[in-house]
Amino acid sequence: MPSELIANCRMYSVAPGAAEAWRQLFTWLAKDTGVPLSIIDHAFPLKLNDLWGRDDLAATFMCGWPWLRHGATHQIVAAPVPSHPRSGGKPQYATLFMVRADSPFQTLEDTFGHRFAFTIDDSHSGYNAPRHHLMAYRKTPDAKLFSEIIGPLTTPRRMLEAIVEGRTDMGPLDSFAFDLLCRHEPQLARPVRVIAQTALVPIPAVMASATMPLDIVGTLRAGLLRFGHDPATAELRADLCISGFATLDPKTYSIAEDWARKAEAA
Repeated sequence: MPSELIANCRMYSVAPGAAEAWRQLFTWLAKDTGVPLSIIDHAFPLKLNDLWGRDDLAATFMCGWPWLRHGATHQIVAAPVPSHPRSGGKPQYATLFMVRADSPFQTLEDTFGHRFAFTIDDSHSGYNAPRHHLMAYRKTPDAKLFSEIIGPLTTPRRMLEAIVEGRTDMGPLDSFAFDLLCRHEPQLARPVRVIAQTALVPIPAVMASATMPLDIVGTLRAGLLRFGHDPATAELRADLCISGFATLDPKTYSIAEDWARKAEAA
């Protein structure tokens, strides 16, 4: 067993308030389960792939598409269930296509011929999902939908800032990250609006490294599943924009690779 058990929530530490809420969750989880967790930071510009490559991860968020492309060897602990109605009470999310609230664009088609941004090319929500969604609008294989592609912007917060500041005309945002930004940075989220969204897919999950002992993974999973039913955690759940956690079938992540193959083939 690793000498230290690491917990981290870089993916969804989109604002200081959100980062603190995730820290409180992992503190609660360690106390509830008796599993000693060392909560670490791994902030931008450090790379998520470097974090995911560690063998001492007990609880860290990982997106399903990178999980597949890393060999699907990380162990899924549990997945958050967003409290926003769009998720239907299930561990799923979408990519939102965002514009400034005062922009003239009302539909996705209105943005064609203008500037589009992406987060990073190994992100499902910030690259793979919008790429797949936009395929339906291409009339010919060499057609260009946008005048300029801006990126990588890497994080959801930097994407939102680019839209608000007018450095791009439109961009994709992880719907769960946007929920957290609305909760913790309303002044940043208020000047944007959604004009379209992709289909719902399984949400990034809390995962452990492949070598983490199964009993530890099982203990942490049971703790996260209890979190949604503990009356004492209601306020923290509200700050995390979740109703709780759920188990997730690893096979459901295959949709991300299906979308990637279709886009790359086109």
